[in-house]
Amino acid sequence: MKFSFRQLEVFLAAAHFQNITRAADSLAMSQSAASSALKELESQFNIQLFDRVGKRLQLNELGRLYRPKVEALLARAGELEQAFSKHTEVGALKVGATLTIGNYLAVGVMAQYMNTPTHPKVSLEVANTRTIAKRVSDFELDIGLIEGELQSSELEVIPWRSDELVIFCSPEHPFANKGPLSDTDLRSATWVMREQGSGTRQTFERGMHGLLPDLDILLELEHTEAIKRAVEANLGIGCLSRVCLADAFRRGSLVPLEAPAERQFDRTFYFILHKQKYRSAGIDRWIDLCKQLREPPMPDW
Repeated sequence: MKFSFRQLEVFLAAAHFQNITRAADSLAMSQSAASSALKELESQFNIQLFDRVGKRLQLNELGRLYRPKVEALLARAGELEQAFSKHTEVGALKVGATLTIGNYLAVGVMAQYMNTPTHPKVSLEVANTRTIAKRVSDFELDIGLIEGELQSSELEVIPWRSDELVIFCSPEHPFANKGPLSDTDLRSATWVMREQGSGTRQTFERGMHGLLPDLDILLELEHTEAIKRAVEANLGIGCLSRVCLADAFRRGSLVPLEAPAERQFDRTFYFILHKQKYRSAGIDRWIDLCKQLREPPMPDW
């Protein structure tokens, strides 16, 4: 075999960091050793995998073609190494999750995943749907858990579980003791919302079709807890997943509101995987644990 796994590791690290010094640091190598390994890999096959622009390495067309193949090969090699070492069949996992899922669902799954004799590590990145999808596309995450609809030729999008958004307010808000809201009520309200690019905002805008230009959006925040605190302070009304509102409804610090019957805020949570990434035993175990999560209770109107 003309190449070594170390050379392939250097190739992937260089593709990720676009800098040989940072790639070498991530692999605990000297800069000269990493640079030599990459040059040897290219010279052995008379190919060029990167365009060099100063100190920056940019994957060229050939490098982009081979990157998923190298990812898959090293993933299989890693599992074989674990088997030889008599380690657990599941290994370290890099997971990305959107805000609602990351803050309210994924941590429990992490605890179960790591609760094995060898305690495999899980790193969790929390960001909006757009960011998580890009990180999975770039092979920087093994799997993504998203709440927004997504179209991508590179990614496999797998339905996970149902969810819905709930409109809510402070107990002191005029709507707190009101029956079903009307479109006129929705137009008259002041709103505290998630930011553009989030799955929650995407579902909200779909449910509010025809009303969006008339809505008074006071604040757009990236964090669900900040939105809940702002609504508790009676700065406006909000609309978030029932997953992250259940505790507040039980305490009475927030009050669920009934949307007009024609306004639908149901949605689906999804797993996303790169179509060319090897699906390891760890990924399958993670998906199984996610599917075992219990559904949160419906709001009590």
